[in-house]
Parts: sequence; structure tokens; C-alpha cells
Amino acid sequence: MVSVSLCMIVRDEEQVLSRCLDSVREAVDEIVIVDTGSLDRTKEIAWKYTDRVFDFVWRDDFSAARNYAFSRASKEYCMWLDADDVLTPANVGKLLRLKENLQPEVDMVMMPYITAFDPDGSPAFSYFRERIVKNSLQFRFQGRVHEAIPRSGYVIFADIPVEHRKEKAQDGGRNLRIYRQMRAAGEPMDGRSLYYYGRELLTHGEYEEGIGILRDFLNRSDGWVENKIDATRQLARCFYGLGKEEEALEALLAGLKYDAPRGETCCDLGRHFLDRGKYRQAAYWYRQALEAEKMMDTGAFVQEECYGFLPAISLCVCYDRMGMRKEAEYYNELAGKYRPQSPYYLQNKEYFEREG
Repeated sequence: MVSVSLCMIVRDEEQVLSRCLDSVREAVDEIVIVDTGSLDRTKEIAWKYTDRVFDFVWRDDFSAARNYAFSRASKEYCMWLDADDVLTPANVGKLLRLKENLQPEVDMVMMPYITAFDPDGSPAFSYFRERIVKNSLQFRFQGRVHEAIPRSGYVIFADIPVEHRKEKAQDGGRNLRIYRQMRAAGEPMDGRSLYYYGRELLTHGEYEEGIGILRDFLNRSDGWVENKIDATRQLARCFYGLGKEEEALEALLAGLKYDAPRGETCCDLGRHFLDRGKYRQAAYWYRQALEAEKMMDTGAFVQEECYGFLPAISLCVCYDRMGMRKEAEYYNELAGKYRPQSPYYLQNKEYFEREG
């Protein structure tokens, strides 16, 4: 069985740190906690689980902090988690079996990261992350914000989801502040940094600047294809924010040149036409969403509802407004199979029964 060091960076996480460590402690061989300036009981809690607790002076660089944690690891592999992450007991069992069977030539293990949940508790948003890597200088984080370890070596995918269960609000302006500091200091930005910078600008309603940054990213050659597909969607949202509907549509359509349409893009296109009363065109794109393949192993951001419930319930609306009752009822029932307790599905069902 291989040995694994759990490496974490923390700050003011007294609410969730025990929950995280309790969920995973039996599956790891060492716990390394790096504190970046807690003012609460975080370090006191950490000491209850490990004597490998270190301080690191925060300098607006997540990679620097995470790599410092990796440098303190002594086992064969490093695994990272955030304090508000958890593993279910079933997935801890899977992790233990992975350790038992992991071949020594494996360099990196990709695992699903579930960061949002539907009202019924099922995953709503997920993507694969590099979760376990060999303890080697070859595998280190890059990027001051939205840090990641570039894929390299022998990579495998393991169906062992990590659940991100946030309990407190984060500093919403932190990431944008760091990116702007980088720009002001003339620090070079790779494609990944530009992509996430553009997303941060969109989140903060800085649409004009966001358009410029996202266009810069799309024009670069070092952009990852999944990021480029998503960037066209973020670019469209910037244009919508400025009331530029035609430019938004053009941005969405530009995403189709990179690969087969993703369910997320199809739903965005469907929504564009639905909102403008073009139900036939909307229905076309929502049907495409139902047929789209979820590209989990590419690392794409997967919005689960775009491959089932959302296009189905939207098709119900489209066909109802086109006067095609039979088709509308069919798609409402399909939506109900995905979310049987959805108020939209139940209201539609009552509507169809009432109308006879």
C-alpha cells in the first residue's frame, strides 16, 4: 500500500477543520497543516490531529502556500484538501482501496470535485481535479490564484468524489484584487490566469474589462480547450450585462468551433432564443443539450442540470408555447424523472391535469 500525506493550507477554519479531518484521517498516513495567519482556534484544532503544524506568512499566493505544505510532506504521495472539503465514508473506503492497488508508476490521480448541490442533495456542479500526486518537485502548484498542478506523467482517474461543503462566506474581492495587483506590477499572465481573471471580472460586474481580458485569452495559443469553450459563455454573459444581445449570441456560437457542443453551451443558446420568443430555435438547442455528452475526463466544468432537468423542463415550456401539448407533457414528465420534487415539474403537471 502506498503512503499519502494530506497537505492543507488553512486560515480561520475553526468551524469546519475538524469535520474535514474526521472525514479523511483514517485514509491518510500523515497530516500536514500550514496556517497562513489564523486568528481563531484553527491551529489549536489542528494540533489535535497532527504535530505537523506549520506557519506560513501569507503573500497573496495560493501556490506558494500549497507548495510549502507539500515541501513538509514525508510520504510517497501528497493529497490536498481545503478545510471545507469532506469525503463520505463510502468514498473513504474507495480511497483506501485505491491506496492498496495504486501502481508505483502512477504520478497523478484525478478525482471529481463536487462544488454545488441540488436541493435534493445530488451533485449540481463538478469537475475533475488533480487530487493526489507523487511527492516530487515535478508536481507543484502554479498560479497565485485558482492554482493548479499541470497534468503530467502517468495520470489516472478515480471515481472518488471530494465534496466542497462551504459554511462561511469568503473574501469575495480577494481573487480580483490579486489579479489586479499582478497586472499593476507587470507580472506575466499565462492563459489560465487570464481565463480566471476574466471570470472574476464578470462576477464583479466589470463587463467591459471582462470582455477585453476574455478576448485576450481566446486569442492566445496556450489556452486549454475546455477553458476556451467556457470562456465563450463567460464572454456572452459580459455582453448580456451590457445589453449587447447580438454580440452575446456570436460569443456563444463561437464556442462551437472548439469541439462538439457541450450541454452548457446548448442550454445557453436555448435560453437566448427562449427569452426572445423564438421557441422553435430554442427547442432545437435544448434537444441538443439532452443528447450532449458530459466530458468529465477532460476536466470540464460540468453543470449537471444541463444534461437532463434544465433542457427537459425548458422543452416543456417551448412546446407548450408552440401549442404542442403532447410534446410539452412528454418533456415535463422527463424533467420529473430527473427531479421528481421540483416545484416547476409539479406546477406544470398540475397545469396539464387542470387543462385536461
